[in-house]
Amino acid sequence: MTSWLEIAGLGFHDVTDDPFVSGFQRAGALPFKHTVAGFARDLDAITTAPSAPRLVSDIDLSAPGRHLLLTFDDGGKSALHIGDVLRTRGWRGHFFIVTNRLGGRTFLTAADIRHLRSSGHLIGSHSHTHPDIFNALSPRRMLEEWHVSTDTLSQVVGERCATAAVPGGDISPQVLESAAAAGLRALFTSEPWLAPRRVHGCWILGRYIVKAATPPARIAALAAFRGWRRALLVRRCKVAARAALPSLYRAYVARTTREWDAVAERP
Repeated sequence: MTSWLEIAGLGFHDVTDDPFVSGFQRAGALPFKHTVAGFARDLDAITTAPSAPRLVSDIDLSAPGRHLLLTFDDGGKSALHIGDVLRTRGWRGHFFIVTNRLGGRTFLTAADIRHLRSSGHLIGSHSHTHPDIFNALSPRRMLEEWHVSTDTLSQVVGERCATAAVPGGDISPQVLESAAAAGLRALFTSEPWLAPRRVHGCWILGRYIVKAATPPARIAALAAFRGWRRALLVRRCKVAARAALPSLYRAYVARTTREWDAVAERP
């Protein structure tokens, strides 16, 4: 047991053999859509970890220890399959929902979300509209995104929604402060750090975002708290490149987040 607190957060998105039936329909989403068999291999790799995945709501974040958390972003329809697979292993996951997509063709319904919660999983916010570059919003817009989303989810599940994940992963001091100001108790980022930190009463937790091409051996190492320093270095290089070339980054985001309007547009 360590004398400090470490949280290994692994972030996933959709799990489906047909990427066009679940989640966002855009080029930028495809690398994060795992096949059913690929996801099963990832979970098998995680079973070698020293501890089973837990919920952040079940952890005393003021006490030392090492904990593994699994998160799933966007709220695509495949979350139902994911939730059932986790439950068969005795695991629980965090499902972060984009609330303006509720009931959409490729997204969960309110009844689906209640089913996930009744299965023991935690429901959290992934903002209301999933802004493409969240840290480019004004503080007022950030607060609005959190409030509308958490209020909607609180009504759906019948309990307070106080956990969230930053859409797109772009953070700033203002993003973290907005989460605290919105009353969130825990905010997951896309920064692969192990040590949680607090901002005005809100715990800020890191995650490694797993792609479909991420080797199971790497997932196993991360779940065993190995390789996080390297992952953070790579992430910081990417963030620095975005900051140095903001116009190019905005153009890239605009191109990869354009949604397909029809089957004919899909690759």
